[in-house]
This record gives sequence, structure tokens and C-alpha cells, in this order.
Amino acid sequence: MMDRREFLTILGAAGAAGLLPACTTAGQPREDLYTLPPFGNARVLHFTDSHAQLEPVYFREPNVNIGIGPAIGRPPHLVGKRLLEHAGLASGTAKAHAFTYMDFAAAAKMYGKVGGFAHLKTLVDQQRAQVPEGQSLLLDGGDTWQGSATALWTRGKDMVGACNLLGVDIMTGHWEFTYQQEEILENISEFKGEFIAQNVRVSEEALFDGAEAYDEDSGHAFKPYTIREMGGRKVAVIGQAFPYTPIANPGRFIPDWSFGIRDSDMQELVDEIRAQHRPDAVIVLSHNGMDVDIKMASVVTGVDVILGGHTHDAVPKPVMVDNSGGKTLVSNAGSNGKFLAVLDLDIGEGKINDYRYRLLPVFSNLLEADAGMQAYIDGVRRPYLDQLNESLAVADSLLYRRGNFNGTFDQLICDAMREVGDAEIALSPGFRWGTSILPGQTITMERLMDQTAMTYPETYVRDMQGSELKMILESVADNLFHPDPYYQQGGDMVRVGGLSYSCDPGQEMGKRITNLSLADGRTLEADKTYKVAGWATVASKAPGPPIWEVVAEYLRDQKVVRIDKLDTPRLINVAGNPGVADYSGPIS
Repeated sequence: MMDRREFLTILGAAGAAGLLPACTTAGQPREDLYTLPPFGNARVLHFTDSHAQLEPVYFREPNVNIGIGPAIGRPPHLVGKRLLEHAGLASGTAKAHAFTYMDFAAAAKMYGKVGGFAHLKTLVDQQRAQVPEGQSLLLDGGDTWQGSATALWTRGKDMVGACNLLGVDIMTGHWEFTYQQEEILENISEFKGEFIAQNVRVSEEALFDGAEAYDEDSGHAFKPYTIREMGGRKVAVIGQAFPYTPIANPGRFIPDWSFGIRDSDMQELVDEIRAQHRPDAVIVLSHNGMDVDIKMASVVTGVDVILGGHTHDAVPKPVMVDNSGGKTLVSNAGSNGKFLAVLDLDIGEGKINDYRYRLLPVFSNLLEADAGMQAYIDGVRRPYLDQLNESLAVADSLLYRRGNFNGTFDQLICDAMREVGDAEIALSPGFRWGTSILPGQTITMERLMDQTAMTYPETYVRDMQGSELKMILESVADNLFHPDPYYQQGGDMVRVGGLSYSCDPGQEMGKRITNLSLADGRTLEADKTYKVAGWATVASKAPGPPIWEVVAEYLRDQKVVRIDKLDTPRLINVAGNPGVADYSGPIS
């Protein structure tokens, strides 16, 4: 990896060639990307969906993020050049690389890796030092304790320690709830900040049996909100955990808790907070997903800002949403530790007068690693290095996950399941977490675990009827493209191997998926049975080995992996949609 001086030299050369805005010259910075002019009296720092990536990584943004109905052309459903135009960013720049998929492999080699908690720590400390003491807060939007091998093997404890060192003040959650209930509570007890969630309740039956609750009268499992003073003003922060956790993830891990959007409860809570505490600003720390946050902002009044997560959208310009009580600012801060949002607020008496928002890419080559955090990370990883560093194969092409329909690493997982399980068809969940691997790089066990490290990784191979397969595709498509955001659970379309189909996202449930056929061209028949491999079952534990064992077996045999074709559907009625660019399949 190049060092900081080499990186600045490359930036300087790019600037001289007109590829970068005026930020460097002769290898030296003319303007520090991370020094922001002082503004207002409160600085709120926000990161989300880091998915336990303690070290710097590569992460490719999507080229397919389709918006339907009123979401067409609205963030986050803009990709590539359309996103750059919306944000006022120039192509061929460091920021263009951070926010888009374009020329990813070449740009990643130039600009290096992003994120890493030691580099994030340096940036957080720098941003806090730019404002007076007591005038900043660091918020974590969740999906922090899951997504890496060490997080899985330590049951999230490595990330609790990292967040304590980072100085996280307040967090909410989602994949945090995929550990066992007692593990979650233990991790929260060790977390030095506040864990908040207004929309998680303990069931009456569990309360009767003596289950722990933050408030037995209200049933809140966790503290719903907190009040902080910033710059002489009172700020309320309300937590909103992922509302569909027991549906999208195994409810059997957290049997005592119920979840939901609960926007009416949110409205009652906001009204109560404003009447009781008279805050000057109300912020919601959310893991709803951005489309859900935008709808919530339109129906819940009295909220000034929603800082969101879950959908991994790197949104350089927040959305201002009108409602009957005024306006609410909505943002989303990307994923994998790749970005830090900086929201500067000018808070007056009982209102926000003005704001400045920046979503800063965390370029590890521009930010020195914090020595204390790096020492902690090295200590966490040391017992596992032999496992993490095992070489499995070499990537001959770019491997990535993110996108509505498929990614090359997802295709690799499907190919592995079909080969090892001797199956006609493979199904793999449309998770949005998982790092990228550049052409020519080694696929280590660590990079494989980035795609698969979760608490329900078991595989299956079983017979399914064609009608069942179509219903699975229809159900997931409805989750992704339902016109009402409250019916969207996040994530992307289930990935397929050995199966082709057409998809019209704008159709209604049951009519989006057509023209299903197998890899050999045979039409998928509704009443015929097919051998299907898959993993990550939610309702009950599958009988097969963990997915990483299956894929590792395949990789060790392949030695070199090249993905030349993605099993992506023919897209219908989306031509010209600004959420699609450089699509790998047919489109009309």
C-alpha cells in the first residue's frame, strides 16, 4: 500500500492534469479535505453500517439502485454520472471515486483503501478538535458489530471495544440483534455510550416471566431517547432500530423483543419530549433505510433531522422533506467505515436556524492511523491471523457485492453452491454488506468472511417446485420495489445462479417476475421440481455446513476466479431510470 506522501503526489499529478479540483499542487495539499470552516454551535458526527471492518478496505458503490414512483430521480436512487451531477461533483476526482462505481478498479488502485477504525479515529478526533469542547456528538447508526470474521468469532465484542475507543456517544442497532439475546445485553452493558431504540418492546409474556426491560410500564426494551447539551443548547436524540429485524433476520435469537416502524409512537414521543424537555433541536438516529426515513419525515412532525442507515446509501447532499409541521432534513452516511458525516448546526432557541452538511470519504492514505486504535485492532486480530490470511484463490476480475440484482462476489457464491452441492439452481441473499477485491488480488479467508460472517450461515440443498422459486423472487422483489416504503425491508434482490428471468420493478406483487428459464435454456415449469442450493435461512437452522466452508472448498479447487457473466434479469420499463447505469443484462 502506498503511504500518505505517495498518495498526495498522485493527487497532485491528477490535479495538474485537470482531474481533480484545486486541492493539491506539486504533491502537497493546498486545501485540507478534512478542515471544515467553523459554523454554528453544534457539530454532529455520524457513521453507520461499518459492518465490523476494523481495517481499511475497498468498497464499490452500486451501479443499480432503482427508484420507483416518487423515488425516481431522488436520492438515494441516483448512480454514476447522475449522482455526480446532482451533488455537483466532477468526474475523475477522488470524491467521484468515493461516491460512485465508475472505473472502480483503476481508481481504487490510484486512491487506495477507505475506512479503517484507526483512520476513522483520526478523522473523528480532528473534527471534534475543530469545535469547542462539549459542542460535538458522535452517533453510530448500527450494523457495527457484524460483518467480519473477528466480529463473528468474538460475538461483536471486538467492535464494542473499538467503538469505546472511537468515542461513540450514542448508537442504535440492527445486525447487533443477530447475536443471542443475552450476548446483546452483555455487549450493551460494556458499551460506554448510550444504546437507544424507541421502537423495540419487550413482550408482555416475557415481562411476566421476568425479562429485563428499560421501562416495564412502557415496555421499552432500551432507552428510547437521550437529552444532551451542545453549545449551550438542548438537543434530543431519539433511537430508531431496524423495524423489521425479526422478519429479515432470525426472530428465534431475540424471542422477547418485538420491533416495528411505530411512527405513531414516534410522534407521541416527539410531542412528549418537546413538551417535557423543551429541546432546541430533535434528531432521530435511524436504521430504517433512507426511503423509509423520507416517508417518516413526511408524516412525523417536530423532528429536525433524521440521520439514517441500513440501506448503505452514500448521499452527499441530504434531502429536505416537507411535513405539516415544517421541514425535516434526512441523510444517509454510506457503509463499511467509508464515510463520516459532519452536520454543523446553528441552533437557536427552540429551532435550527441553519446547517452545513458534508459527507467526508475516509481515505486511509490521507489520514494517519491513530496509534492507540491501531494497537487495539492489531491485538484483536492477532489470535486469528493464520485463519484470516489463508490464501484461497486469486481474483482475475473485480469482485464486489453491492447492487439491486447481482454482484460478481455473489455470483461466485452461487457458482460455488451449485458446483459443491451439484445443484441446478442457487439462491443467495441480497445482503448489502461485503467488501470488494481488485483484479489480481488474493482472495483470503478474511475477504470471504467479509461476505459471509453471520450467525446463521448454514447451507442447504433441497428440491423446490418452479412455483416456489417464482414466489421467492416475487416476494423479494416486492420487498425491494413496493411503492410504499413502509413495506420495504432493505437489502437487494435475492441472487441467483443457473436461473434467468425478467423483472419489471414497476409492476405489482405477483406480476414483476416473468420468463424464468434454466442455464441450459429450458423454461422453468411451475409444477416441476428442481434441485436448489442456498443458505441463510431465517425461520429455522439449515442442515448443511456454513457457507464459507462451501465457498472455500470451491475456491481452493479453482485457484483463479474470473466472473465473465452475471446471472442478472432482463429489466423491463426502466430504460432511462437514473438509478441504473452500465447494466450487465438486457434492459428496456
